[in-house]
Amino acid sequence: MNVTIIGAGLGGLTLARVLHVHGIDVTVHEAESSPMARMQGGMLDIHDYNGQLAVEAAGLEDEFGELILEGRQAMRILDRDANLLYEKVDDGTGGRPEVQRGELRRMLLDALPEGTVRWGRKAAGARTLDDGRHEVTFEDGTSVVTDLLVGADGAWSKVRPLLTDVTPVYEGTAFVETYLFLADSRHPETAKAVGGGSMVAHAGSSDEGINAHRESGDTLHTYVALNRSLEWFAAIDFTDPAAAAARVAAEFEGWAPELTALITDGDTSPVLRLHYSLPTGLRWARVPGVTLVGDAAHLAPPNGEGANLAMLDGAELGQALAAHPGDVEAALAQYEEAMFVRAATPIDDAVLLESLFGDDAPETLLELVRGDRN
Repeated sequence: MNVTIIGAGLGGLTLARVLHVHGIDVTVHEAESSPMARMQGGMLDIHDYNGQLAVEAAGLEDEFGELILEGRQAMRILDRDANLLYEKVDDGTGGRPEVQRGELRRMLLDALPEGTVRWGRKAAGARTLDDGRHEVTFEDGTSVVTDLLVGADGAWSKVRPLLTDVTPVYEGTAFVETYLFLADSRHPETAKAVGGGSMVAHAGSSDEGINAHRESGDTLHTYVALNRSLEWFAAIDFTDPAAAAARVAAEFEGWAPELTALITDGDTSPVLRLHYSLPTGLRWARVPGVTLVGDAAHLAPPNGEGANLAMLDGAELGQALAAHPGDVEAALAQYEEAMFVRAATPIDDAVLLESLFGDDAPETLLELVRGDRN
């Protein structure tokens, strides 16, 4: 069996690793020119009910344990005046250990044979051939033909059109990301407000707000959440970092300065992350020899589950292929049915809340979280 994966994100690499564990050869094509071609995002909490199951399937529990940043499961919830509404300490017993996304990706890459990933291979399109196999063309003019094609290439997947003509739509929300470096010494009040893990400051009942996370050392990574139109964001010149930061910060006029400093004092240019999604419950008819994992299959606005679900997709697809030697279609049907159900089923509130807060969260906080999920 010739297996080709498009995309070397967490989902594609988890699939490649699980296939390797089971002795199945695979090639991954990735648009980026190298593993370090760009920043790989910030912190990820890898959950015991999905992401950690993928790590186990990949046989990388020990390596994963070495990546965990102690103390980062701590959480603080503040109001706009930086008053503390709720605080949870990290006692090491939570089910959502935090790791750096880039280090998690490197762990998966290091667990694959050299040459598995072909870098600088940006897919331009894919088509089904007369013999039922699939051809992927790349922007460099080359192409590959494969028996089994897996699209792990994210929101704007070039493989998805083989299965469905549905495309992502804008959700009306976005993050603006900034970083503060050496925050403990240069911005002590802001560092104190964020604490040792994550900090959430919402605008009353709205899901808009300023959210931050302490990464390695004393780096603070901020996600400013806004509900605005595409036209509103297009009017901001993000090529002018100071002006863009000032415009975004103006939406939080009157907020505590230690919170707005996360926007105005950033050490990196503000980066706009528009949120797109595919329809909840999206399914497609079984097409021989091709499937999708991760955002290519079930793109959703950020909710803490995306990376975890992508990894679980990759793990379960790899396990299904290993369990059905010689019957790829049975493996794909088994994988897709489970993936469709999972993508369409919200995580049970009780599981989510226990994972986030344990048993000590006040009812008012639980109501806020439930409200954000409705």
